Amino acid sequence: QVHLVESGGGLVQPGGSLRLSCTTSGIVFSLATMAWYRQAPGKERELVAIISSIDVSANYADSVKGRFTISRNNAKNTVYLQMNSLKPEDTAVYLCNTARLWGQGTQVTVSS
Repeated sequence: QVHLVESGGGLVQPGGSLRLSCTTSGIVFSLATMAWYRQAPGKERELVAIISSIDVSANYADSVKGRFTISRNNAKNTVYLQMNSLKPEDTAVYLCNTARLWGQGTQVTVSS
């Protein structure tokens, strides 16, 4: 059975940092392109970052470039999202994705 389980969300002040993790099972993780999306209330789901399986190249939404870093550990079947210099507009549910598979999401709230 396939599972994508996110963790690491929480409440943080503007300018702070969080590191999200998505641990997977039931997939060949080393061959999977992995992505982080986010969805804020009343807004469409947005691709935040994506990392390939082969050359580990990454791409980011313009709104997070220079602040967020996606990475992966194939030995742990886990993908990460390091989020620095967080802003209130980063507040959303962050979801892990590969192909048509989704995690349940983890809430990130940036507020003073």
